Amino acid sequence: MYIRSSACVSAQNTLAAGNFLDDIVEYTGTRLPVIQPDYKKYIDPKLIRRMSRVIKMGVAAAKECLDQAGIDMPGAIITGTAFGCMEDTVTFLTRIIEYQEELLPPTAFIQSTHNTVAAQIALMLKCHNYNSTFVHKGMSFESALFDAVMLLKEEETDNVLVGGTEEMVDTSFIVLTRLGLYKRSPISNLQLFDEESKGTIGGEGAAFGLLSVNASANNMAELVAVKTLYKPKDVTVSIADFLNANGLAIADIDLVLTGKNGDIKNDDVYKSLKDTLFKDTTTANYKHLCGEYPTSSSFALWLAANMIKRQSIPDVLLQGEQKVQSPKTILYYNHYQGKYHSLMLLSAI
Repeated sequence: MYIRSSACVSAQNTLAAGNFLDDIVEYTGTRLPVIQPDYKKYIDPKLIRRMSRVIKMGVAAAKECLDQAGIDMPGAIITGTAFGCMEDTVTFLTRIIEYQEELLPPTAFIQSTHNTVAAQIALMLKCHNYNSTFVHKGMSFESALFDAVMLLKEEETDNVLVGGTEEMVDTSFIVLTRLGLYKRSPISNLQLFDEESKGTIGGEGAAFGLLSVNASANNMAELVAVKTLYKPKDVTVSIADFLNANGLAIADIDLVLTGKNGDIKNDDVYKSLKDTLFKDTTTANYKHLCGEYPTSSSFALWLAANMIKRQSIPDVLLQGEQKVQSPKTILYYNHYQGKYHSLMLLSAI
């Protein structure tokens, strides 16, 4: 499978074509909001006012991805999300109480379902092809990737638009903070890994990639393999088996991109791997740029594909690690809340 193009809306200036973490934005707090692009470039202004943030983010990222690939109509649209359209869900539930279950405006209810982003993209493109959304908690984006790969392997189409979307609203942020997911005191995102404490910083975003079976010099990278694991007994063995199944050893990997997020408990496994399996391999981290959310792996895929395409690694990802000159093979490893583990392997074309 090849990644033909990729686009991302995040807490950094990532959507503009040609901009690859050139101007890093620093935040001080406990959550990273996305930088809202000029949506009028992608969406009819009459429609914008009816869309929640996650819908606008998803549509903008998807259309930019298709524009970069020079494709008007994808063969399929597949998305992954854990929380769906949280803003519309909260709005609808609040209005049930305020209006005492009478005369409820229908818009928030209609747009509160998890598949709204994929549906809106299809409506705007007038795309009647395969359309699906996966809601598998911390594996939602990876499940969407699996479905895209199967469609391509079965020769149902020759390209698939696949993405991950998530939004953070005040209500969900407060609840997740009480559950201990996020830090209780403000911190600079660029100093996230310097302080060992409980919790991380919340994030949100939308990232899409166009997967294709057609080899081309214009492709960004090759998606060699994807794997998910639920509460694996031994992560080291699982990663070694994953590499072995693809005819590789850890020595063949130029860069390991990890899901380290600044939470002392969450990062134990990454520290252990750095002392053992990844001891002689350059590692990089990314969640200080986008924050932690269930589908942050979509941001990581955008990041890894760009690093391979541009043959460079931004210094902000390395935290003092020795820089690899030209990364040809990148291994991505992430886990969400210690339960949902995922691996992706990308290589140069």
